[in-house]
Amino acid sequence: MHEPQLNVWEKALGWRKRQMIKGQITNEVTQKIRNDALEEVAREIEKMQAFEKDTMASFAVYVRSLKT
Repeated sequence: MHEPQLNVWEKALGWRKRQMIKGQITNEVTQKIRNDALEEVAREIEKMQAFEKDTMASFAVYVRSLKT
């Protein structure tokens, strides 16, 4: 009688482990996409001529600091 319950728990724990691994993979992919987008924004900010070059460089440094 206890054995079927053990199988249910084993299945539940296996499911949770799979969910955690999927979450880690998703987070890694999401972080890469986010970091790439932030780098692209920083490069474009450096090209802008709205303010002086030092100010634009500071904005770009700030955007790069948002990377994870």
